Amino acid sequence: MRDLKSSGRPFAGWSKAGSGTDTLQKPRVALFVTCLVDLFRPNVGFSAVALLEEAGCSVDVPPAQVCCGQPAYNGGDAKSAADIARQVIETFDGYDFVVGPSGSCMATIRIDYPKMFDGDSDWQKRANELAERSYELMSFLTDIAGATFAAPPFPAKVTYHDSCSGLRSLGIKEQPRTLLASAEGLSIVEMQDAETCCGFGGTFCVKYPEISAKMATDKAENIAQTGADVVLGGDLGCLMNIAGRMRRLGRTTRVFHAAEVLAGRAGGPAIGEGEDVK
Repeated sequence: MRDLKSSGRPFAGWSKAGSGTDTLQKPRVALFVTCLVDLFRPNVGFSAVALLEEAGCSVDVPPAQVCCGQPAYNGGDAKSAADIARQVIETFDGYDFVVGPSGSCMATIRIDYPKMFDGDSDWQKRANELAERSYELMSFLTDIAGATFAAPPFPAKVTYHDSCSGLRSLGIKEQPRTLLASAEGLSIVEMQDAETCCGFGGTFCVKYPEISAKMATDKAENIAQTGADVVLGGDLGCLMNIAGRMRRLGRTTRVFHAAEVLAGRAGGPAIGEGEDVK
């Protein structure tokens, strides 16, 4: 991995509010890895750790973490979703911030968790407290850490897919583009309908496969029209869906999570590629 360079570490000299001490310390950040990253693309998790450490954070990856509960919640299984949420709340208790490389999962924690405990004041209070210190990775680096990276060179024409949850629930749009602009040789060309859903939508692609496939095909066509070499995004579910559809259509555009490019970890197989793909 190539070393990242930062124009100053915004958390150097940070002290926890209300700590009662003038001792300077790094903020303790827990990485919410997400299920898809853990099972299908660990490189995204390693990239997130590198970026957070470069921003001046002390990073932990709590081993007891589980799914955020979004599939159960969206599927109407309120009890299972709340049970999962309680486990997540307990696991991430005590950290200054919780950060995840997924707008979808972090929107569940930030927005949906407090709703799950309506009528249960104790758990709702804990859910609100976790929500207030939980952030999507790109948003955290720019909006909270104020990080300004000189990202490793990435000589390629790229286009960026805005995932629905990150964009609409958390307001993530310019943050990744701002960070990526620092990579020498990288040029961003915007695709038509960049903010339109790719057709994944969690269980949506299972319940409505024909509609989902058409949406993914439309996304692939818009990507092709840009002439981009690489597609980037911030949610692995969307990126896996896009990569899979493009491979079925015979397209050669490569797909990476933005964190992989920013951390200089995009030198291996892209999402959906085998180890033998160069």
